[in-house]
Amino acid sequence: MDSSIDEAVASDAGGGAGSGSGAGPAASGGPEGAAGERRALAPVSLSPSRAGDFMRCPLLYRFRVIDRLPEKPSEAATRGTLVHAVLERLFDAPAGERTAPRAKALIPGQWDRLRESRPELTELFADDPEGERLAGWLAEAERLVERWFTLEDPTRLEPAERELFVETELDSGLRLRGIIDRVDVAPTGEVRIVDYKTGKAPRPEYAEDALFQMKFYALVVWRLKGVVPRRLQLVYLGSGDVLTYDPVPADLERVERRLHALWEAIRQATESGDWRPRPTKLCGWCDHRALCPEFGGTPPPYPLPVRAPGSRAG
Repeated sequence: MDSSIDEAVASDAGGGAGSGSGAGPAASGGPEGAAGERRALAPVSLSPSRAGDFMRCPLLYRFRVIDRLPEKPSEAATRGTLVHAVLERLFDAPAGERTAPRAKALIPGQWDRLRESRPELTELFADDPEGERLAGWLAEAERLVERWFTLEDPTRLEPAERELFVETELDSGLRLRGIIDRVDVAPTGEVRIVDYKTGKAPRPEYAEDALFQMKFYALVVWRLKGVVPRRLQLVYLGSGDVLTYDPVPADLERVERRLHALWEAIRQATESGDWRPRPTKLCGWCDHRALCPEFGGTPPPYPLPVRAPGSRAG
C-alpha cells in the first residue's frame, strides 16, 4: 500500500475531513484539593509518553505522573506543539489552498493562541527583549512546516481525523489512551496512522523504539474498531525522512503483552513506593536532577500509601 492508500484517500477527497478536536483528558488527571492543588492519585491509565517515561526512568515517571512536579517549557517541545497545530489547521482549508505559504502564514496566529492557552510559555523568551531569538525560533518553525510539503502532498489528502483522542480498556482492565496526529481512511477501509516529528529520524538500530508509540496507537485502534491499521507512518520534519511500518496482529499482540508487563511493574512500584532512577545520557536535560538520588538529591515524600514489604495487595 505504498501508493495505493495515497491514491485511495485522494480519490475520496470529496468526503469531508473529520474534526478530531485535539486534546483529550490528561493521562493522569485527578480531582483538585481545596486549595486548587491536584492531589496525588495512583496511575489509572497508560499513554505512549508515560510508558516511554517509565521505560526510560521509573523515577521520572513518578515525578511526572504521581508527584506531578512542574517542568519548565522547552523551546524544542513548544516548537513541536506549534508546528503540529499549524499542520492540523491547514486541513481546514480547501484542498487546492493547502500551500506552503498559507501554512507558514498560520504560524503567528497559532503562536498567539498557544500563548493564550499556556501563559507559562512567555517564560521562553523573557530574556529576549529585542525579539531576535524569538524570530529565529519562528523561522525554524517555518522551515519545518515548509519541509513537510516535500514529504506529503496535502492537496491529495482528506484526513478522517486530526489530533484524535483515543482510549480503550483491554480485557485485563488496563486502560490505554493517547492522541493520534492524523488518521487517513481509504474508501476500501484501510487505515493509516500518521505522526509528525519535528526532530530527526533515528538511526536504523533505534527505529524499533521510534515505532513503539505507533504500535501502541495501532493496538488501541485495533481493540476499539477491530481493524488493524494498514500502515504506520512517522514523518520526520527535522531530517526530511518518512519511516513506515505495516503491522500485523502478531506485532500488536506482542505490544499488548509488553504493555501488560510494563503496567505490572508500574503497579508494583506504586504500591511499594520504590521508583528507581535509571541514569542515561538524557539526564542532562531532566528538570528534576536536583531531586534525583543519582545527583545527590532527595525526592519529595512519597504521597501515596505504601504496602508493607511481604504483604499482598487486596
